[in-house]
Formats: sequence, C-alpha cells, structure tokens
Amino acid sequence: MEVINDNSCSWINDLNLRSNVQSLSSNLDCEWLIIGAGYTGLSAARKLGQLYPNKNIILVDAQLAGEGASSRNSGYLVDTTLNDGFTSNKKLENYKKKTNIYKLGIEAVKKFIKEYQVDCDWNECGKYFASSKLEDKKTLLNFSETLSKLGFEHNLLFNKDLKKRLGTNFYNIALYTKGGILLHPGKLVRAMIDTLPKNVDLYENSLLLDWKKIDNRINCIFQNGLIKTKKIIFATNGFLKSLGIKSNYNFPITLTASMTRPLLDKEFESIGKPKEWGVLPIRPMGATIRMTKDRRILIRNTAEVFNPYKMPKMELDKRSINQKIGIKKRFPKLPEDIIQSSWSGIVSRSRNSSQIFEKIDQNIFVAGCYNGSGIGVATLFGEQIAVKASDEYSEEIKIIEERKKPTWLPPEPFLSIGVRSRLIYERARAQSEI
Repeated sequence: MEVINDNSCSWINDLNLRSNVQSLSSNLDCEWLIIGAGYTGLSAARKLGQLYPNKNIILVDAQLAGEGASSRNSGYLVDTTLNDGFTSNKKLENYKKKTNIYKLGIEAVKKFIKEYQVDCDWNECGKYFASSKLEDKKTLLNFSETLSKLGFEHNLLFNKDLKKRLGTNFYNIALYTKGGILLHPGKLVRAMIDTLPKNVDLYENSLLLDWKKIDNRINCIFQNGLIKTKKIIFATNGFLKSLGIKSNYNFPITLTASMTRPLLDKEFESIGKPKEWGVLPIRPMGATIRMTKDRRILIRNTAEVFNPYKMPKMELDKRSINQKIGIKKRFPKLPEDIIQSSWSGIVSRSRNSSQIFEKIDQNIFVAGCYNGSGIGVATLFGEQIAVKASDEYSEEIKIIEERKKPTWLPPEPFLSIGVRSRLIYERARAQSEI
C-alpha cells in the first residue's frame, strides 16, 4: 500500500518546497538503517551521525520526510497531559515518571533549536485544559491536586477570565498550566531535515515492503531496491503495527484537523485580539483548539479507526464540516468560509498510554507509540534509541526505562471492535465539546 503525499496541511504548505528529494533506486549496504523520517527517525539519524561520523547511515521514509504525523499535529510541546489516570499514590508515581519523560523531551527540543538556531515560532505560553461544562470542575480539581503534588505551576480559571484570554465565551472552566510550549511543527521537523549530518543519506517516497533478519544482517526490501544493514531502528510510530513491530502493543488512530485563513483585522478585533493560545479538552474526544501566532485558528475534533494510509477527499470534507461547526460554536461571528485547509494524520496508541522504546532482537531497535504527545518525546526517544543501539547508556535512558511498559492488546477483530466502541463512548461524552 502506497503512502500518499498530499498538499492539504497548512503547516506543510507554510514551508518552501524542497528540491533535494531522492528516492531509493538501487541496492545498498550500510552500517545503520533507520526506517521513518519523522521526529524520531531524524533525531536518531542526527545522533548516530554525531556518534559515528565515519559510518554509513541511511534514513528512509515511505513519503516525504517529516510530512507525516510530525508536521500534521497541533504543535503542542507538553509538560503535562490530563487523560492518563492518576488517582492513587501508585498511579501518581507512574504519572510522575511520564512527566519526567515530557521534561526530558522539552529539553531535547530546546537543545536542538538552540544549537542550530531554529525558528519554529517557539512560544512558552502554556496551555489550557478547558470545558464548556462546569461539571468538569471535579476533574480539574483532582488534576490540580496531582499537579500541586508534583510542583507544576497552574491555576483554575472561569468564563469571564477565559473570554478575555481566548476571545470566546464558549468555555466556562479551565485549568491553565504554565509549562507547555506552542510551536510550528512543520518548521521544527524541516529544520531537522536540513541539519542532518553529511554521513546520513536520506531516501524518500520509498516504501518498505518487507524485512527479514538473515544471520546477523537485516535485509529490507523496497519497491526499487534492497538495503542490507548491520543494525536497524524502526521509527515509524503510527505504522509500527503494519510492519509487524510490537503489533500486540500498539495501534493507529486517524485524526483530522482544519485550519482557518489568518483572521482579518476586523475579525481579530471582534474577538478581543487575544495572544497566541492553545486549548486541550478535558474530555478525551473533545476538541483541541489553537490560536496561532499569525491569527489562524486550528481545530482537531475527530479520532477514529480508519485506513491509516490515506483518507479520500470526500471523507475528509465530511470531517471538515464538524470542524467548521466547532469553530462556529466558539466564534459565531466568523464567516462560514473561514476554513482554509483540512488534513488527516496518524497517531500511535497503546492500551495504557505508554511508549515503546526497546531492543526487540539482536541489532533491531524500535521507538514510537507516543499517544499524541510526540514532539518532545519523539525527539528524545530518537536520540536515546540511537544511544541504546550503540550499546551505550545514559541518564535519559534510565529515566525512560523506568516508565510503565505498554500492555498487551487483544488480536483482531476484537481490538478494532473494542477501540471503536471506546471512541463512540468517549465521543458521546464529549459531544458538547466538539
């Protein structure tokens, strides 16, 4: 199945077209092969290139590098997430381990943008967990107690203050957390492509068809070539399952989002000229909403089990209608034709919201399954899986490996039935927030 590049994502369309794209067209040998050129694969390649400047490193992606989930997310670099479960002391400890990983992820991205002087619209403005329902106050108070125990700065806000900050009176309650960062995901991942070490060869639009280990070598079969490698890192995140990697521990979910054109001066003034902000839902299937630096509104309010390779335009248009409704709920004075583009993207989920990071066989390594929090964690995991694959150790790896491991998933068709049922339930609970 071919993975399709499309031009429907605003983040990607903000960037200049690249002219140096090459696809695999011959048989190759290498010391290191990385499958997947998103945040994880690019970070792994960068680290390996630094560790082994004289080794041959190959990075391959089934589509254009960085134009999968890495460019298609909402641009939140998170320090905390809400929907993890953290009521008991034991769960609190697990949540602390997760936020420790988020912290390392933020540090990894910060280090990269400082070292390479990257402009990715970095804004340390924090984020809001918000709801139109005052009954969600109990959830936020429980979350506030957790954040207080772990030392995260935050405060509870209600409708009047939220309207001033967000430009909409839709939300009646929110918990503002200070540590989150908003950025332009396309600009960040493009910088990772542009700064790859010279000893890393990047091949794009080159789909991996099959792979097998023979003795101590891994043979990877592509449509137009074969790559033999000593060591391989799988960094395909939402497509791990399709490659037979940790199949019983992760599954893909298709998300869709839309973004408006930049608001005109009059439109922007009508909502109070708010500063850039980001809202995450309290209820799992509610809408993620963001006001960007250049006055665009982004909304993501769908999640479903769908063919992960491509969403036809007709299907995407149906989701876009839901997103227009979501925007109009919050900003009723904006015109009907405000949406400029809509797109789909894939996230990888596990049963217990934990990530995959491990050696799965001699010379075979994998990192992925970020459960929707991939910018920082994927950058961190990419760098550190390269360290682990080098038979080295680090303090970061120690912290990563203290996390709770992903738990086993039932086989098909039971998995899809279960996931669909849960999504239907959560969608019904969050109907007012869509």
